[in-house]
Parts: sequence; structure tokens; C-alpha cells
Amino acid sequence: MKSTNIQTAIEVGRLLEGESIPYQFTYAAALLIQGVSIQEPFEMTVDVQWDLFNEAHRLFTAYSPSQPTKTPEYASFQFSLDDQFIRVACRYNTTIKTNPYRISMITEETELWCQSLYSYFYDEEMAVYANQIHTYLAGVQRGFTKENEAAWNQNNYVALVNRYGEPEQLAPKILHNPKWRLQPFYRYMGNLHGKKVMHLMGSNGVKAVAIAALGAEVKVVDFSRENAAFAKALAEAAQVSVDYIISDVLSLTEDHAGNDHDLVLMELGVLHYLIDLAPLMDKIQAILKPGGQFILHEFHPISTKLITSSGKKHKVTGNYFDPTIESNDVAFFKHMPDGEQGKLSQVVQRKWTIGELVTAVGKSGLVIKVLEEEPNHKMHDIGLPKTYTLVAEKRQGI
Repeated sequence: MKSTNIQTAIEVGRLLEGESIPYQFTYAAALLIQGVSIQEPFEMTVDVQWDLFNEAHRLFTAYSPSQPTKTPEYASFQFSLDDQFIRVACRYNTTIKTNPYRISMITEETELWCQSLYSYFYDEEMAVYANQIHTYLAGVQRGFTKENEAAWNQNNYVALVNRYGEPEQLAPKILHNPKWRLQPFYRYMGNLHGKKVMHLMGSNGVKAVAIAALGAEVKVVDFSRENAAFAKALAEAAQVSVDYIISDVLSLTEDHAGNDHDLVLMELGVLHYLIDLAPLMDKIQAILKPGGQFILHEFHPISTKLITSSGKKHKVTGNYFDPTIESNDVAFFKHMPDGEQGKLSQVVQRKWTIGELVTAVGKSGLVIKVLEEEPNHKMHDIGLPKTYTLVAEKRQGI
């Protein structure tokens, strides 16, 4: 964002904040505040709380604002500041502060409220900038992937042994009942014998070995060398074949994709490593053959974003709709000795709502067949969703 535009936005935000008028910069201005490259010049737009619209108009009297234009849905006025054209608008009966995609950004040590770029999911005007948004997120994703990859390559093998035992000890347990390792989504996989299956972000290979034991040809894609080492040792101990590709999912080459797989699997605590779902859906389309299925088994965002539990007590401590990116402990943190936990790097995550996921899958052209929300099996948490399974199919002729 150019310095003049930054200073203009800061001045507008400062004036509105000083009069306690809730606001958010929108569209091109919002994207520039968040770091997205936008062609200039552009109209700077800002939404204000509808029942304080008249106060906002009086606030900018010194800048000779236009007379308000009003329709049954919204009102707006324009003025110029530092040679920047600014439009202030409101949408009637809409509360600015409860907008799920209203976020706070710190710009030159100043807090500015703006519309999250992720609102492109549902806002047609924001969706006009979809290409710029995806390009920006792709660059950010590359940096986050490096951080997450480093976190997952720090003594993870030790954590896996602490959790499961040595691969030679775990293998016979998997082979004793491989279907059990694939619950609760196994019933959507069908007869696996002879199928080509790719497990994206397949981690330690436990699921892959179970799938291979049931007769499938299995590939795992994961960026952790330590996960790969454990998975290969586990497959060898189980005497099954698993092809392990050490790569982040979005960098998977066409040679490995192949457009000929019967099934793509992702499961439990992986989706939040991706800050844009559109490239993932494109990759899944490239992997699956026509009629092939994508199965996603994930933690429910009610449990990961909203509610914390302690025995019989449940608290709403989060914001289900929060689109911000956060840092958290790496998943194997709890399986490391106390003295080692403090040395572990954190991972970067973006936690998705059910609506965002379903919208991303639907926009990709995959046909959603199943969305099953699964309960928590702890008695104290009865009635709360713990996980969900989504099944989508690649259409014939694509």
C-alpha cells in the first residue's frame, strides 16, 4: 500500500474511531491493507454502522462530503482526502461489529478494521479480486509451509515411538484389524482391493499401511522426513508396499498426480495447514480419475474453534467465524518429554468453518455426496460434534 494511501486510511480510521463509529475498509482498500497487490488508482471504500451514518457524514464536514445517496438497502456519500477519492457507505440493519469477516490489522502501529480477504467466499464484489487473493495467499503459503515443515522435522520420530512403540511392535496390531484403523470413514471407501489411493498429508503411515493391507496401491504425500522414515519402517515390518513422496501437497508434480486415482484421503488435523483451499481442490481434481472420490475426515470446528471442555464444564471461548491465521504447538508436542517440549517450533494454522469448506469443494466442481458430523464419544461431551466426514466425487468427463 503506498504511503499516501496508508496515511489516508489511518486518518479516516482515526476519525471514525474517535467518534466511536464502528467501521471497516472494504474491497480494494481492505486488500491493500492486508498486503494484496491491487492496481491503482482505486476508490477507497469504507462501511460504517448504519444507525451512525448521519454522524459519519457530519464527521467529514471539513472535507466537503457529497449529499448522501440513499436506496432501500444502503446509503453512501463521497469526499476527497489527500487526492484520494473515498466512499463511505452503510447497509441498513446490518451490525458492523458482528460481521464474521471483519478483522483488525496493525498498520504503521495503528489499528485499522477491514474486511477479510476470505470474504470472497460469499461476497460477489470481493470475488472480483479472487485471482489477486489466490496469488497473494500462494506466496504467504510458501513461507508458512517452510515453517511448518521445519516444525515437523524436529524429533518427530521419537514422538511417534513414544506414542505407538517401535514400527515392528505396531505393524502386527494394524494387520490384526486394518479396517479398525480407518474408522469411522472406512464405510465410504468401499472394497479397497486393487484401488489406487493417495493419502495427502499422510503423516506416519498408519492409515496407509492399513489401506495397503486391504489390497490397495497406496501413495502418501507429506513433507516430514521423520514421518516418512517411520512410515517406511512400518510398511516394511507389515510387509506391504507404500510409496512415500516427501513433498508438500501443493508442490506435488503432475507425474505423481496422474489423474488416475480412485480415492484421495485426508484426515485429522491437516486442513488447517493450508491458508487457501482453492489450490488444494485443484490438486485433488488433478489426482482423481473421473468418478473418483475425495474423503476428508477432520476435527469439527465447533471443537477446534469455539468450545473448550473440562469434565462436565463447557465454555464458549473462541470465535467460530474467526478467519485469522494463528500459531500453535505442533501436534506431536504432547508425546515429547517435558524437557524437549519447550524446544519445539510452532506451526502456522488457518482453521476453517464447515461453510467455507463446503463452499470451496462446491466451487471446485467436485460433487458433495456426504457430509456426516460425528459426535464426541465422551459422556461429558455427549451432544457435541467432535469430527466430520465429507465425501465428494469428481464428475465424469472432467
